[in-house]
Amino acid sequence: MQKAILLLLLLSACSAAPRATAERGGQRVGTPFSIDTLQHRTFNYFWDTALPGNYQIPDRWPTERFSSIAATGFGLTACLVGAERGYVTREQAAERTLLTLERLWSLPQGPEMTDVAGYKGLFYHFLTNDEALRFKDVELSTIDTGLLMAGILSAQSYFDGDTEEERRIRELADLLYRRVEWDWTLNDAGRMSMGWRPDRKFIPAQWKGYNEAMILLVLGMGSPTHPLPGDAWERWTDGYEWAEFQDFDHLNFSPLFGHQYSQMYVDFRGIQDAYMREHGSDYFENSRKATLANQAYCIENPGGFVGYGPEQWGLTACDGPGGLDTIYNGAAVKFFSYRARGASALHIIDDGTIAPTAAGGSVPFAPEECLAALEHMWTTQYDSLVGPYGFKDAFNPTYTFDPDRPGGWYDVDYLGIDQGPILIQLENYRTGLVWELMRKNPYIRRGLERAGFTGGWLE
Repeated sequence: MQKAILLLLLLSACSAAPRATAERGGQRVGTPFSIDTLQHRTFNYFWDTALPGNYQIPDRWPTERFSSIAATGFGLTACLVGAERGYVTREQAAERTLLTLERLWSLPQGPEMTDVAGYKGLFYHFLTNDEALRFKDVELSTIDTGLLMAGILSAQSYFDGDTEEERRIRELADLLYRRVEWDWTLNDAGRMSMGWRPDRKFIPAQWKGYNEAMILLVLGMGSPTHPLPGDAWERWTDGYEWAEFQDFDHLNFSPLFGHQYSQMYVDFRGIQDAYMREHGSDYFENSRKATLANQAYCIENPGGFVGYGPEQWGLTACDGPGGLDTIYNGAAVKFFSYRARGASALHIIDDGTIAPTAAGGSVPFAPEECLAALEHMWTTQYDSLVGPYGFKDAFNPTYTFDPDRPGGWYDVDYLGIDQGPILIQLENYRTGLVWELMRKNPYIRRGLERAGFTGGWLE
């Protein structure tokens, strides 16, 4: 009798469980698309994969390599989104945040080649999974430190309560940010170097011209302890290139991540620096044009790649199939592995690889176009492209040269720095949460004002 009852319960449970896939118009589709489902799964990437003992966020999963300090910054902000959405409690988010900050603060810093995590308050680009120390010979990264600090300051502004835990979060955030010697990274031209190694010192590449580093300049100019000089923003804008692409006249940068990263944290709507005042625009509007130009290029599809269209597009830095130079549609094509793909008047890097984070991170700029693309990719390619943590990093339906992948190449990994824009920008689109938090942060406000921004919410 008990066995019969148990069998009935099991059958009942199976029939009541939601199906992983269903039929729609002859195609198999998975869990119906919704913003909340996508956000929740993407949040789980940061919550579930944080490394035990040091709470840093892995660069990618399930492939195990190292943690990424930029992804850790995104993970700190993810905790805030998760708490607001009810994916975790505020207390759980505070506990995870505090453990992460305590670990970051305690990691050794110094000029040594090994057994350190950073130097002069900056952190190495990648840290080992076990002890969170410098991975091999990677550089001390200015931009990745900047993205980490942006996440740290978002936590500082969010956890404003009187509990001992939340007070300690604010204290540690302050200590970590104030420790960074932004001015130390300046080269002879008065611009920030992209990185430093103990044996080779500063690398020649510098931050000049429009790209993802706006947040880096704002953080450096906002520092009360090691600020960048007053002309840092002017020197940065020296490299700007305004041009028309796909009938959109705007400040160009080819991969979409360059238009997204800074605006995950700073609300540029209605505030202007001298450059944007001169052009009658702002950086938010500029990113809207860049997003629509990216879509328009993919619709035009000059390379004739498979799958490009109004609802399937998006070129940015991402994984790719790699390993092949061939002729496709009568033209030479090189298929890249990880590469910054993109399209603008400056240059075009396109091998048929589409990254969902391109549309996902641009939702606030062009919601109708971006949400349609996300839903289309989710619905039509669920089995290959979507998993427990939302969208896998990238796919290339043109790449059918591998006999084991006749239907095209689909990534097996999720990448932390591509998951972050999807989660955070969807929340900015829905509630403006992160933008509102950073508006309140005195360091962000000071950096913007020193850079010459006026108008809008700064007044």
